[in-house]
Amino acid sequence: MFSFARRQPSAILLGAQLAGVLLYPAMEGGDVGRSLFSVFGIAILGLVVLAVRSSPALTWVGILLGAPATVLLLIQAVTGDDALLPYSSALEAVLYFYAAYALIAYMLADHEITRDELYAVGATFTLVAWAFAYSFTVYQAIEPHSFTAAVDPNGERSWMELLFLSFTNLSSTGLSDVVPIKPFSRSMVMIEQVAGVAYIAMVVSRLVGMLVISRQGVERRR
Repeated sequence: MFSFARRQPSAILLGAQLAGVLLYPAMEGGDVGRSLFSVFGIAILGLVVLAVRSSPALTWVGILLGAPATVLLLIQAVTGDDALLPYSSALEAVLYFYAAYALIAYMLADHEITRDELYAVGATFTLVAWAFAYSFTVYQAIEPHSFTAAVDPNGERSWMELLFLSFTNLSSTGLSDVVPIKPFSRSMVMIEQVAGVAYIAMVVSRLVGMLVISRQGVERRR
């Protein structure tokens, strides 16, 4: 398993994040759920740093961002207090954006498409979605009631609601019932929409083109 993680870090990261999408609803609410949420976040952080380590980016930057975020998550897991959530979320947002940059550099570093680079396409998308969701969490702490929803419109939006908003915006599906209502929160959502379109247009299309060229070269050699 460890050797597979070293050879296919993007696959492990993508699988863990997709598992998180299914597990997070069960972790919301209650002291035990919050503690498990923090522990799971620490595990994801480790996988993110591992993905950065396998890319052309600087590993020490990932460790520098991941270490204090891990400490804050541990404190939240032990105390059950969410007072440190905006601070850990800010560090995680920066780390996830940096990891997304690292994986994009990894995918575009050469003209050879490996299996792990294909997994990196999905892992990068989820990293950006997570990064914006953490950014929304930070801004909600700075400016309360920046987001509203069909259910409990005046309440604070949960992590799962903000992650749902992030995924629907990044993928341009527009299915979310969570809506930004403050000017800067709307600006953040618009930037994420541009990032999603740019990612598909620039990165995914280039990788698909490289994959087609690679297969055509193999067929010619035959």
